[in-house]
Amino acid sequence: MDPDVDVVLPCLDEAAALPGVLAALPARYRAIVVDNGSRDGSPEVAAAHGATVVSERRKGYGAAVHRGLEAATAEVVCFLDADGSLDPAALPALAAPVLAGTADLAAGRRIPVRGAWPWHARAGNALLAARLRRRGVAVHDIAPMRVARREALLDLGVGDRAFGYPLELLLRAGAAGWRIVELPVAYRPRTAGTRSKVSGSVRGTLRAARDMAAVLR
Repeated sequence: MDPDVDVVLPCLDEAAALPGVLAALPARYRAIVVDNGSRDGSPEVAAAHGATVVSERRKGYGAAVHRGLEAATAEVVCFLDADGSLDPAALPALAAPVLAGTADLAAGRRIPVRGAWPWHARAGNALLAARLRRRGVAVHDIAPMRVARREALLDLGVGDRAFGYPLELLLRAGAAGWRIVELPVAYRPRTAGTRSKVSGSVRGTLRAARDMAAVLR
């Protein structure tokens, strides 16, 4: 039997999506919801649905993700957006190569369904992924769904605490010679009543692009 796996879900005002996301987690996948300043009761909703809830006062995607990584206790840790756009049922297939020791990092390559990925976000992601491939990191998505071993992630020393976190993680993993695999995952419209902090607006996409450009520099 595979060991327990912790699932870190950075969260900012995702009360509408959390019940469905948490209910869909596979057995032995334990939710750690990292509240990043929600005002809609997200922490209470998460706790009521069985998640471990921790708080991160410093604003930023990377700050929330790193706080969840620190709070995790499982050897293998997954990262998943809390807005319902990614199916938690995909996690075991993604975690399998890491648990088997055949990959150091598994990343979900998003396959959009029903127009779930706005053009501006998709274009920015494609550009950044192309720049990563030119640096020898063979990925096609700056993936929000990822799996790796906790201690190895901490040892990478990722310093970005904003939207540049996943890009810096991939850069550092590539430089360290990690075995990185990509697997397709369905990317769905987020739960009604939630809004992406990145792709929900051109402004959000530009802010994320700014953070990631700083990492590339």
